Amino acid sequence: MLANLLSKLMQRYLPDAFLLAIMLTVLIFIIGVTAGGHGVLEMAGYWGNGFSKLFTFGMQMVLVLLLGYVLALTGAVRGVLDRLTDCAKTPKQALLLTALISFAACYINWGFGLVVGAMVAKEMGRKVQGLHFPLVVAAAYSAELVRGPSSSIPLVVATPKHFLYDTVGVVPVSQTLYSSWNLVLTGGVLLLLLAMYAWISPPKQTVGLPPVADDRATSAPIAPPETCAERLERYYAFNVLLAALPVLYLIGHFAAKGWDVNLNVVIMLFLATSLLLHRSPSDFLAAVKTAVSSTQGIIVQFPLYAGIAGMMTDSGLVNSVAQWFISVSTAGNFPVMTFLSAGLVNMFIPSGGGQWAIQGPIVIEAAKAVGADLPQTIMAFAWGDAWTNQIQPFWALPLLGVAGLSARDIMGYCVMWLLLSGAWIITVFTVLAWYG
Repeated sequence: MLANLLSKLMQRYLPDAFLLAIMLTVLIFIIGVTAGGHGVLEMAGYWGNGFSKLFTFGMQMVLVLLLGYVLALTGAVRGVLDRLTDCAKTPKQALLLTALISFAACYINWGFGLVVGAMVAKEMGRKVQGLHFPLVVAAAYSAELVRGPSSSIPLVVATPKHFLYDTVGVVPVSQTLYSSWNLVLTGGVLLLLLAMYAWISPPKQTVGLPPVADDRATSAPIAPPETCAERLERYYAFNVLLAALPVLYLIGHFAAKGWDVNLNVVIMLFLATSLLLHRSPSDFLAAVKTAVSSTQGIIVQFPLYAGIAGMMTDSGLVNSVAQWFISVSTAGNFPVMTFLSAGLVNMFIPSGGGQWAIQGPIVIEAAKAVGADLPQTIMAFAWGDAWTNQIQPFWALPLLGVAGLSARDIMGYCVMWLLLSGAWIITVFTVLAWYG
């Protein structure tokens, strides 16, 4: 009942993700001029300086989404998705299986998980009668909360000579990501996620898969080749020749660095596998043509959020927020306050690594000053950064692009998940402060 009420409110009042980015830009600009005391031209300069800072990351996300989608359009991957989704016979089973698969994929790598979650949700939308499609997409996106081996913040502080090395030294992942308390926290998140989507009842008027998302229905057969050039474009050998380079790169990468999976590695994996599983260069490019429209939100909106981050950082607003939270903190509540602080700033700087670079020095110095547990503080920051992703369309854009939905379609359910997951995470860190 509450989830459906929130969904109706979001559908009625939540603006489009692009408009929301504009509104956040205006809000931070006004706060910087009024409360921050900066000039109009000064704030515009901060915005301009930040605007281009996510170009590299934005291109990485475009390629992750594009190539992940292209991979999902291969016959082999469709077959795997068919077999997985055949296990769900009812809408409730579809929700739970989608959440579970997405959680596992996001734990391995969040970029990989967003694409996998969207693909599974689409297959469920095609197959399961009576399934409310926005709800199953929300279930896929909710799994993005999990912090796994690709979580940037604990990986940074576990790296020798990182930028806070002189302050905290090396904090191994055995004390953060793989600590017993964080594994309990993670297991609780999974159980709570499954419980929530087992409990939610879809609205009486369910919404099915939108036509724009049904790539099977819109794909047309390719005409037989008529020229020498067209025949060359159908040779599978060219796919193999190109795929050999990323395959060789990946062999060298994993041999040298072990199981180090980052965005560039995910892109290489998707590229090589897509080329090998598509029948020809023309088949590969046809899949690219189908997939490319799903990247438009990333291309347009990522620079806007980079501009917001520029204003937040250069104007000192991030430091002001962090310092306020620190001023009301004690050793006992510091991890919880860090979690809330990271969640708030994440609404305006939705990049874990970038946010940590700004807030991290302040948070660590304050944690040492009040005697707070450093590994718990680091993971509280990482979870807080992920927590408000649930109501920040920035990270939902890749999944929504594949699913053919807007943020308002899923945001009501995500708000419900934000409240439940936040209560669980705060409870864990509070108990740790009491008994740790």
